[in-house]
Parts: sequence; C-alpha cells; structure tokens
Amino acid sequence: MNAPANLPVKRRLLNRDKVEAAILLEAVRLFAECGFEGTSIATVAERAGLSKQNLMYYFPTKQALYQRVLDNVLDDWLDRMASLADPAEDPGDVLRAYIRAKLNFSREQPLASRVYAMEVIGGAKLYGEQIRERVVPLLRADIAVFERWIAEGKIAPVNATHLMFAVWAMTQSYADFSAQMTLVLDRGALVEQDFENAEQLITTMVLAAVGLNQP
Repeated sequence: MNAPANLPVKRRLLNRDKVEAAILLEAVRLFAECGFEGTSIATVAERAGLSKQNLMYYFPTKQALYQRVLDNVLDDWLDRMASLADPAEDPGDVLRAYIRAKLNFSREQPLASRVYAMEVIGGAKLYGEQIRERVVPLLRADIAVFERWIAEGKIAPVNATHLMFAVWAMTQSYADFSAQMTLVLDRGALVEQDFENAEQLITTMVLAAVGLNQP
C-alpha cells in the first residue's frame, strides 16, 4: 500500500511542533530566570540543542520568541479564567472554581507566571497592548457579572475590580513569590498541601467579602 501523499507534510509539521515546543520550554525557563534583557537567542538555542541559525528559522527575533511565550501564557491563563463570567451559575461555586483554577495555574505553570509578572512589573513595555486587548475586556465582563449578582441580591455590594485584583495577587504570589515562601517555610519547594491551604484560606476570605458563607 502506498503511503498517503500528504504524509511527508504531516511529518514536517509534527517535527516543527516538536522543535518549537523544545524552544519555548527553554525560553520560558530563561525569561523567568533572566528576564527579557538578560536572555539571548544564542543561549535559548544552546539549551534547546539547536544552532542559533536554526532557532531563528522558527523565531526570527528575540522579541518574536518573547511574544510567543507571553501569548501562550495568556492563552492558558484566560482559558482557565473564562468560567467566571457566567451569571447563570451560583456565585459561591463560580468563585471557588475561579480561585482553584488560578492556584492550579500557579502550581502547574510557575515559570510562565513569573515571565508574565516580570513583564507587568517592568511596565508591560513589550506586551502592554496585548494585555489591554485581551485581559481588559474579560475583566470588564467579570465585573458585569458581579454587578448583576449584586443587583439580584446574590452577593453583598463589593468593588469587583479591586476584589479581582486581590484574587490575582493572592493566587499568583504562589508562583511569582514562591522563593520567598519556601525560605520562610524552610523547604525546597511548595507542596500540594500548601496550595490546598492557600485555596481554603483565599476562598474563605473572598466569600466573606461578598457576604457568602464557606460551607
């Protein structure tokens, strides 16, 4: 039986995906460790087992690579967060799920979270427009849900914008400031129990802020 005519194309695409994944894995690590300015294309290529010229076939500039890393971070983050803007669901259930998803992101993607945090702390000079275009509309949709819940008497009046800021800060700190936490806890890394404790405490605080009782 003859091989399908498009098999070589599929193999090339699979190989491209594999190479890109290797590049992005090392890029996330280096951008998290060294920031944008401290990371070089040559170092990423070396870590990924490629020549600099080969890497630049996939990502012609360091900024293109950085942009792709942050695009992936934001895609993952927003995908996990999309469930909040659902006014039909019970507010307590939605908030619990939202906090759990944010902490899971910090636990599963700590380096990606740090790259994003470093960009924002630096003034979002290279990625600010994308944040405005993608994060701001989602935040406004979430605030509209809070306002609807308040109007329907489902939750207590609250400044939804600052509540969201507080949730982001509390959950993302378990990735962005984990080094400080592990120093205080005198251990090499945060463990699953730390995230379970964080989820319980943060959820209790947030539900109390909107007048809901933790079951």
